[in-house]
Amino acid sequence: MQLSAIVGSGNVGANTAFFIAEQGSADVLLFDIKDGLAVGKSLDMMETAPIRDYRTRLKGVGALDDLAKAKVIVIAAGRVREPGQRRADLRAANQALVRELAQQLKVIAPQAIYIIATEPVDAMTDEFARSAGLGRGQVMGLGGFLDATRFRYAIARDLGLSVESVTATVIGRHSGDMMGLPAYCSVSGVPLTQLMTEERIEELMDEVRSAGDTIIDLAQRSSAYYGPSAAAAELVDAICRDLKRIVSVSIPLAGEYGLKEGAASLPVVVGAGGVERVLLPRLNEIQCQCLVAPGSEVSP
Repeated sequence: MQLSAIVGSGNVGANTAFFIAEQGSADVLLFDIKDGLAVGKSLDMMETAPIRDYRTRLKGVGALDDLAKAKVIVIAAGRVREPGQRRADLRAANQALVRELAQQLKVIAPQAIYIIATEPVDAMTDEFARSAGLGRGQVMGLGGFLDATRFRYAIARDLGLSVESVTATVIGRHSGDMMGLPAYCSVSGVPLTQLMTEERIEELMDEVRSAGDTIIDLAQRSSAYYGPSAAAAELVDAICRDLKRIVSVSIPLAGEYGLKEGAASLPVVVGAGGVERVLLPRLNEIQCQCLVAPGSEVSP
């Protein structure tokens, strides 16, 4: 079985480990700088295996060096937003940590594919990629995958239909300028624009843009973590099983739509090689302008 690893054993990291175990796509190593945390949470999840019937092995480790053989590594370390905090605070707090992890892991596991869950995800994806100096296909952030998942849920709820029937594409930065692409959204093959008005589609996208803030405000606790964890586990599954899945993830930009700096989400093919191919949807002038825009701050 393939080996995956997670750096950070907080809510996102631990739930990602559990979802991977449930899927059975890879064994999991869990690391955290806090002594005993990863070992304790891994033990708790392994003691759940007889009930949940998963055969995946989860193990807490005490050093980054233990991750050397991992096929894919999820970066879920760092601070998360609390009620009342600004997203910019996360960048200031997490940038140095992500840079340090990138510089260490590029030596320890240069072959690994890296999934960035640390917020702000686009900035941290760009930071990790530049600091590690790895191949472009080796680093991706949750970004548009999480946003598209939320969009699919909103569409299914609004139409009163099964979420499995809904496909949706969201591109751009994980910010107030993220874009749902109606031309690339459908319900069992029926174009979304035939089932709801453009105005209603945009209203649902506004809901998606503010989803992180809504969750924080309602729960009065730190950032959302079930959705991000599930998205990270799905990417691990696509890589370890070489599924060639088409999903929208944050990647370092290299000339797409004329953009060569930073990171943003675009549809890509995800398989054993990580980001194996970038797909470029046809955009109108307004959509191109939104993609180029620097983006406003939203929560994860």
